[in-house]
This record gives sequence, structure tokens and C-alpha cells, in this order.
Amino acid sequence: MTHENWKQSRTRTAIVTGASTGLGFAIAQQFLEQGINVVMNSRTEADLQAALVALGSPGNVRLLAGNIADKTVGAALVRLAEAEFDGLDILVNNAGIFAAKPFLETDESDLDQFYSVNFKGAYFAAQAAIPALRRRGGGAIVNIGTTLVAHAIAGFPASAAIASKAALHSLTEQLAAEFGGDNIRVSTIATGIIDTPLHAKHGIEDVDAFAGLHLVNRIGKPADVANAVVMLATNDFITGTTLRVDGGHAAGHAFG
Repeated sequence: MTHENWKQSRTRTAIVTGASTGLGFAIAQQFLEQGINVVMNSRTEADLQAALVALGSPGNVRLLAGNIADKTVGAALVRLAEAEFDGLDILVNNAGIFAAKPFLETDESDLDQFYSVNFKGAYFAAQAAIPALRRRGGGAIVNIGTTLVAHAIAGFPASAAIASKAALHSLTEQLAAEFGGDNIRVSTIATGIIDTPLHAKHGIEDVDAFAGLHLVNRIGKPADVANAVVMLATNDFITGTTLRVDGGHAAGHAFG
């Protein structure tokens, strides 16, 4: 199958992890608007069912609950995509956890938790997806990282979380090199501060107070990231890249 045929010959199917709220929900919604089938994953069935209703209960969505840190979940998502939609074309490794904790207070259990979800979950999901992508003649993996990997903030100590995302950034380039010959493209989106329910979980009531960290002087919206995900997932000539969707956070600072 030629690359052009991969792009035009069929309806594509995407897996989105962490898809019940926030970025994952927006990504799933954007894929659906593009006519792409979606397999949605989140930890709990109730959250997925609520998300499905919020999307209007479209017929080209399938749900699978489970913690992506369990490597069997990634494999199950791929099996579901192939059983229900005859194949897989796109994997979005969005599921993740993030929290600030001072370096000297971080213990082994913290490291294990962040690496299990943010890195190992994505690693094994990609491992399950790549044979399926090969069977389709190519496809795309988009990893959701953070601009903090390359632009640390002294007042936001989150070494364990950021290091786990840095591992994901590095994995992107390696997989792009290893599987480019199979027409499998792998990229990362390094997000800035995005307005999602994650902030409220950590007691941040006014996320807009952080707008000044971005040159555009606003907090990102989930749709900002979702649009970029769709672009990377459907562009046949982009791979191995880290695309900053961070409002200029890593590019510079505004004074006054």
C-alpha cells in the first residue's frame, strides 16, 4: 500500500487514552468531527459513559475502561479497534498524571507511579499498536508531553512527573527512527498550561492566573492541543518532532 492510498482509501480509526475529560475528550471530539472512528479509554467505565453521552453517543465510538499503566489494557484497546473497525491507524498516548512535589520529598513510590502511567503505559500501548499499524500499511502515534521538559520553572518542583514525560519525549524520536520505514510516524506535543480539570484536582482554583507564563498571555484550551494532534496524526510527512503547543512558554518571557 502506498502512502497516498493509506491517506485516502478508508475511514481511519484512532485510540485515545485518558479520553473521558480534558485533553483526551477534546482530542476524541476532534477526531470524530473529522470522520475518524475512536476507541476511548479511561480508568472508569462511568466516566467513559458520561463522555460518550456528552459527545452525542455517536455510533463510531467504542469504550474500554482500564488503567493504562497495566500493559494488558493497551493490548486490549488494539484488539478492540481491530475487531470493531477492522484496524488501527492512530494512537494518542494522552493518559497521564501530573503533580508538584519537591525533589527532596520525592520517594520511590512517587517515581514508580509517574513512570508507570506517564511512560510505561505509553510504551506498552505503542508496543501493542505498532504491529496493528504495520498491518494497515502505516499510521501515527502522538504522545502528549509537556514544555516543562525543556523549560523548567523554579517555583514548580515536579521532578518525578517531568522526568517521566522527558522519557516519553525521548521515546518519540527513537520510535520515529525505528519504524519510519514502515510509514509509522511518531511525534510529541509539548503542552503549556491548558485549562483542564487536572488543575482543580490539585487545588488550583484560578488557572488563568498563570496566563503570564505564555507569550500570548492566555491559558491554552483543550481544542488548541486537539487541533495539533489531528494535524500530526494525519500529516504523512511529519515524524520524530516535538511540537510545542505552549503559547510561547518555552520561547521566552514577557516583562511588564
